[in-house]
Amino acid sequence: MAELPFGLLEACVVVGAPSDKLRELHQHTRSNDLPLLDPEVLQVHAPPFVSKEANLNMIGPAFSHVQRRRSFIKKKRPDRAAERGPNGDSGTRVETTPAISVPKDLDLIALPQLCFPGGLELASEQKDDAYHFLVFTDLFGNRTHGVVVQYHRAVQEGPLQNGCRWNAPKSRLYAPFAVCIISKFPYYNALKDCLSCLLVQLRTARQADLEETIKEFSAKLSLIPLPPPGQLNVSFSLRPLQVVLPSRDDQDSPIIDIDLHLPLLCFSHKTLLQVLSGLLQEQRIVLFSSDWARLTLVAESLLLYLHPLSWQQPYVPVLARGMLDFLMAPTAFLMGCHANHFDDIAAMQGTEDLVLVNVDDGSIRTSQSETDDLPTMPQDVAECFISRAECLQLHYDLELCHLGAGTDVNTLRSQRRGWQRKLNSMIQNIALELVVNIFRGVQDFLNHEHRVFNSEEFLRTKEPEDQLFYKKVLETHIFHSFLCDRLNRKRDSFSRMEQMTQSHAARNAAMTVFPRRPPMYELSRTGYNRYTSPNPRLSKRLGASLPNLVEPMVESVMSNADRQLSVRKISPDSGLKFLQKPLKVFRLPEFPPPLAYHYVQNYYSDMVSSLGKAINATPPDESALLARYHYLRGLVNTVSNRRLDALEDFYSLFKTDADIFPSQMVKSLVDSLPDGEWVQAERRPELKRLITQVKREEERERATQSTGQDEEAVKRFQLPKKYMHLEEFVKCVQESGIVKDHGTIHRLFDALTVGHQKQVSPDVFRVFYTIWKETEAEAQEVYLPASVLEHIDATECVFKLSSSVKTSRGVGKIAMTQRRLFLLTDGRPGYVEVAQYRDLEDVRVSSAPFLLLRIPGLKIRVHGRKETFEANLKTETELWNLMIKEMWAGRLIADRHKDPQYLQQALTNALLMDAVVGSLQSSKAIYAASKLAQFDRMKLEVPMMVPSTTAELLKHKINPSLNLPAPQAVDVLLYTPGQLWVSVGGGKVMVFDASTWSLIQTCQVGNARLNCMLGVDRDQVWMGSEDSVIYIISVVSMVCNRQLTEHRAEVTGLALDNGKYSNTVAYSCSAEGTVMVWEVSALQVKRTFRLSCDRLQSVYNCGGALWCCSRDGIMEVGRTGVVKQHINLHEPQRVTYSAALVLPESGELWSVCVDSAEVYIWHMKNTTKPFCRVMLQDCSGCHCIIQVKNQVWVGGMGRSSVKGKIYILDTERYEVLKELHGHMDKVTALCSAEDRYVLSGSGKHDGKIAIWKVEERGLDSSNC
Repeated sequence: MAELPFGLLEACVVVGAPSDKLRELHQHTRSNDLPLLDPEVLQVHAPPFVSKEANLNMIGPAFSHVQRRRSFIKKKRPDRAAERGPNGDSGTRVETTPAISVPKDLDLIALPQLCFPGGLELASEQKDDAYHFLVFTDLFGNRTHGVVVQYHRAVQEGPLQNGCRWNAPKSRLYAPFAVCIISKFPYYNALKDCLSCLLVQLRTARQADLEETIKEFSAKLSLIPLPPPGQLNVSFSLRPLQVVLPSRDDQDSPIIDIDLHLPLLCFSHKTLLQVLSGLLQEQRIVLFSSDWARLTLVAESLLLYLHPLSWQQPYVPVLARGMLDFLMAPTAFLMGCHANHFDDIAAMQGTEDLVLVNVDDGSIRTSQSETDDLPTMPQDVAECFISRAECLQLHYDLELCHLGAGTDVNTLRSQRRGWQRKLNSMIQNIALELVVNIFRGVQDFLNHEHRVFNSEEFLRTKEPEDQLFYKKVLETHIFHSFLCDRLNRKRDSFSRMEQMTQSHAARNAAMTVFPRRPPMYELSRTGYNRYTSPNPRLSKRLGASLPNLVEPMVESVMSNADRQLSVRKISPDSGLKFLQKPLKVFRLPEFPPPLAYHYVQNYYSDMVSSLGKAINATPPDESALLARYHYLRGLVNTVSNRRLDALEDFYSLFKTDADIFPSQMVKSLVDSLPDGEWVQAERRPELKRLITQVKREEERERATQSTGQDEEAVKRFQLPKKYMHLEEFVKCVQESGIVKDHGTIHRLFDALTVGHQKQVSPDVFRVFYTIWKETEAEAQEVYLPASVLEHIDATECVFKLSSSVKTSRGVGKIAMTQRRLFLLTDGRPGYVEVAQYRDLEDVRVSSAPFLLLRIPGLKIRVHGRKETFEANLKTETELWNLMIKEMWAGRLIADRHKDPQYLQQALTNALLMDAVVGSLQSSKAIYAASKLAQFDRMKLEVPMMVPSTTAELLKHKINPSLNLPAPQAVDVLLYTPGQLWVSVGGGKVMVFDASTWSLIQTCQVGNARLNCMLGVDRDQVWMGSEDSVIYIISVVSMVCNRQLTEHRAEVTGLALDNGKYSNTVAYSCSAEGTVMVWEVSALQVKRTFRLSCDRLQSVYNCGGALWCCSRDGIMEVGRTGVVKQHINLHEPQRVTYSAALVLPESGELWSVCVDSAEVYIWHMKNTTKPFCRVMLQDCSGCHCIIQVKNQVWVGGMGRSSVKGKIYILDTERYEVLKELHGHMDKVTALCSAEDRYVLSGSGKHDGKIAIWKVEERGLDSSNC
């Protein structure tokens, strides 16, 4: 029988003093003079306990310790009773202890000390049982957990009669024994319950039966499977208690089987935060308590508070008295000692920098003093944590006030577990929010492409008083591991919480580009003098990005909402609303009486039968619960050597919850299949698909490893030390976080290398980088009084301030925001509007006479104003002239194209000009800066006018590739009520709020390109991928944890049939011609058929038939797969179809081709040839087609300079109504939003989404 994967028991060890020594002490020791003994390992019990071979000739218990185990042989020791004869003569007989087989990873040398950390002490009277908990860590950081119970038994002496030893009439002596259950999983409460049940048996057992009782107890625990992640717990009966194993929340969450509120009972909130701060800074921390159990429980709780951060340093929560020299270790650590050693350790030489935490009285101090050098937490973070923690109800007795006295202990225990689970969940959320608040914004300073973290810039965003804390944290192993997870884009509890607690404005800000500046309303809330820089010339870089440029009224509403969010009363769950999933408990069958092989097989068969009944009783819509039952049954089938049944259960996880799919276990199962079972697996389609997928995943892993990218590598940004060519310069600028876009960086390279060979010196870049940061610092130090703030929008940022200059409207500084120019007057600061960029009429350089000199200045003319604004900017004149013209041109293009990114890019260009001029300091500086005048040059070189029809219908543009180095093609668009789903390269799916077009979620769906998406019901979106998988995303939870893997080639099309009198049916097709019919509720294939064609591209359901479009034609197919008709153009020149559209109201079929400028229209009843062809002007081919009201929209590619075109056709007159010019690359995707808007996506040279207003019927297209 195979060993149970993920089983509860690793080993059970009995520790105590040898019986011969106890007998000797009982004879020669007085009761008031009892020595401390050295504990020894007496018994070790480890699985597997039963084997088929051992039971061939045996009925009853059979235990085996010989499989895959390393023997631990106790040191040989002469039997003192045998050595010394009655006359005191020395004997010759030596008794040796037999070999004890133990798990290979278990070290028994230190275990006796840890089981008796205070020493093994005999007693003259019976003592209470005592429990404590252990944690073992191997060289690779893997932890094993132990639960120990110490119990006392009377020392027996005298002759043995009928299996019982009668004591001589003298005082009794009681010896402590320890039973330690060792598990790879931290089930502290559950294992404590198990030991409590064991003690009930040991108290009534005869001395000769103790070992057999403990063996049988251990064997029972070895049969218990662990619950899978999710909402299914496992329970089993160990009379008199019903023991429950709680499951972890998800794959990345820890198992929690302790009371997380213990630290909140032991420490004040301030002290608790100091302890957590010490852990984050990886200080040398020692916990003290007079209760050994309390040490581990508090230490484990503290580390769980930091999840998902993982403690990387030595961790020994219980140090035996003989292990105190561990505290001399020079590294960081977390250890625990008895409170009796507090003064000795505080005064110990070489331990001057210890942080001493007394759990019993809730105090903290260093080994040097009681107050100095204590770790601290950032103040605003601490205040948020304390305000939430104060609202927690930590006392269970208050929950019992309205309840009567319970008579069933298991019912009372169940009530307590429910209360504790709810409290643990609240504490987890509060602690997670603490971690998120500490490290919020780290993502903004990461460069994923080059795996760089800009630590200096991150530090500058922090308060001066908090910078010491962050400097220490940033150098720790715990933070390095956290950074690796962020760079690997790990979707864990931190990323979910960070996104969930983001303000609405911050989410909008995430869809904007650099440069970063704080909006004025944020500065007005927090003050203007809060930021100082470690470098006198630089200041910090705030985490807030440039706000999205939407309508001012919307911004105002958003900012007001954020203000209300910041001042509302905080409760424990405020802002932390997680769905509390209902828990189910699966009760294991009763353990078999004699643990023989055939009884254990029957036990597992009963468990499989019970799980089968649970699966049949669970409705299909509870897919998460079904997944847990299948997972458990797969585990049991694995240990029962029913490998094929186990694989079938694990295969079911793809349709229920692929997140808990045990890939390593399945790989091992596949590798272990004997030839006969391999042949059977090849005959079962679902197993054949599973095996193919496992092999494909192995190949993908090997390919990933061959690339050589280290997932643990993190670089810190450093200024260059050598000359940089273009490629090195691009990498350096991206790592610095200034800008990511390749085009902008290339223009910057040209600017910095004007008049030189094409390489940038390290000195030039250092000065450029410093000036870039100085500009940020200057803008953040601007003080704007309320009288000025009321004239600008709440989300505006000051990006550039001139020096104090004389102007035609007074003396002051000219301020540049993303919307306007205004004069901040000297003296009592006042506001004088200069111009909004869209109102500018002319900007030019001028000069004003002053004595014998002429002072350079700038003249700005504004539409609707007679007077010209003049400013004597002196040496700054040329630079401001360039910047204002660039902002002006960017504003005009942004307005005409309804694309706010143009203005954002113009602002980046202007600030780069400023840094270039400051860094070059030469006569060619202005000419060099002009290399960055992208939009001003565009305004002069190409016509800026947008066709009137396009301008009339175009409402807005979205750039999904905003924070990427280069644009990515929009592959698929899907609208569901209130949401826009966008697929870009490599399985990345972005979800936008359809009311504000702001990003609300990003999901990773596999690693391949998505070809199609379909909204199946209110909670499902299906996505067909190039990797032949259909991924299913929950609209509510935004989790992709179900997959349909039946297709063997890339999935290219999806369709839906909402039958009135039957279940909803979905259709999917793949490139090689396979069409599958799905029952949506059960996710089962009802029918499959194969079409003969050249790349099947899409499938449509209409009028009881399927219309399938391939590259070589269109087919009408019956529900059974019979091809009714094949539609094609009978022309010499072959065309390649790209999309088709069925209009059931008029009985028409419309189609477009990738290499033709015509739209072909057939009558569905007569498809001999198209009855109408509509020629599209200036079109080289079409890629997509949709119907909206009485119009058909066609997306294609133009032949002229405008590449992306959309044609609107009238379905009644069969003519082009309008021609829209909205993209710089071909239109790849179209979708309709409730027939009010149409959204179009474009290829990789543009990568944007245009939002168009739908009109009932337009005018003709002669003027498009």
